[in-house]
Amino acid sequence: MMSEFPQIPLAERVRPETFELFYGQEHLTAKGKPIRKMVDEKSIQSFVLWGPPGTGKTTIARIIAKNTDADFFQINAVSSGVKDIREIIEIGKRNLDYFKKTILFIDEIHRFNKAQQDSLLASIEAGQIILIGATTENPSFEIIPALRSRMQSYILQELGKDALHKILKNAIDKDEFVKNLKISEIDENFLLFLSGGDGRKLLNIFEAALLSEIKNEEIHLSKEVFSNISQSKFYKYDKDGEEHYNIISAFIKSIRGSDPDAAVYWLARMLESGEEPKFIARRMIVIASEDIGNASPNALVLADATFSAVEKIGMPEARIILAQCATYLASSPKSNSSYLAISNAQQFVRTNDDFPVPLHLRNSPTELMKEIGYGKGYKYAHDFAGNFVEQEFLPKEMKKKQFYFPSENGQEKLFKERLAILWKKDKKY
Repeated sequence: MMSEFPQIPLAERVRPETFELFYGQEHLTAKGKPIRKMVDEKSIQSFVLWGPPGTGKTTIARIIAKNTDADFFQINAVSSGVKDIREIIEIGKRNLDYFKKTILFIDEIHRFNKAQQDSLLASIEAGQIILIGATTENPSFEIIPALRSRMQSYILQELGKDALHKILKNAIDKDEFVKNLKISEIDENFLLFLSGGDGRKLLNIFEAALLSEIKNEEIHLSKEVFSNISQSKFYKYDKDGEEHYNIISAFIKSIRGSDPDAAVYWLARMLESGEEPKFIARRMIVIASEDIGNASPNALVLADATFSAVEKIGMPEARIILAQCATYLASSPKSNSSYLAISNAQQFVRTNDDFPVPLHLRNSPTELMKEIGYGKGYKYAHDFAGNFVEQEFLPKEMKKKQFYFPSENGQEKLFKERLAILWKKDKKY
């Protein structure tokens, strides 16, 4: 019986050819929505589909191919180059003479370099081709601005349970091979969990599980069967991709928001997906200074020690060190006053003249410099009570200018109180 198992994958056998059988992405494909409207009116414009794997990008392109009068060409950016594009553009030029449109679908368009993307511009502008791109990467980063400006960008979401259920049911009911099998049990909830919102992954796991059990008179697709096939949950994470940036962003914002539980959850997500521990440790050094700062100065010390320890220890024990640091940072009082201070100071420097250093603050290593006033009038703080004496440290044009405003949080509150006493005549804290 196994020899009779179809050679074409199930995901390809049940790929829908109309939007009526396409499940998910209703914000784009339902009646009256942008992509559906283009197809129904046979007025396709260039666009890019951005979304996770297995969410319908290629299927949408195939439905467009099936339901338009245009010449349709599909290439993959990994295996195609400028030569392939030029050949299709030549066809597009000839088609214009017969008032026929030419659609070029490029899968994984983010893998085209700048020169390859540049080669598409003139032909899109001239109407020789209509470009449909598919990418798992953020077009803002991976597609050149000139090409993006000629295309609409549509975002596809990972598939929800309802769409995944319909995809699975359609495969069971409609596929000529599957519907003749005697399937008595399917742990659908676990299968949906393993798919991670990826319709192709769902069907691939389902098909592999069928193949593993097909020798049995009745097929039981239990949690154990699916676990043996999949081994582990499918993680939607690419260390160079969009989800990488989404999860590290969630991690940083959880620490900033003082939620240690969320911080360790996102930390676990990164570690389980194979993220480099030193990358996480580096980000925590920045967080310690940017978001905690002088509210808890020890945070920077601990974050720096964490990086060193992670480098020495390695995984899997490094996860404990990372968790300690992440929970400490999340639980610490917060202040971004130091971050704002340097940002404000740099902005001031960029937009104002370079005012001269006051004479009393200048270095005076030679007699000539002393004679012309370098260092004259400078008061050495340690010669005065409390190691402080009031004097001006900014150019005269910036008198009383402030960049640093300590918060009321943690240890920084003590800094604020001290500075308010020292500079009560000139500064407001």
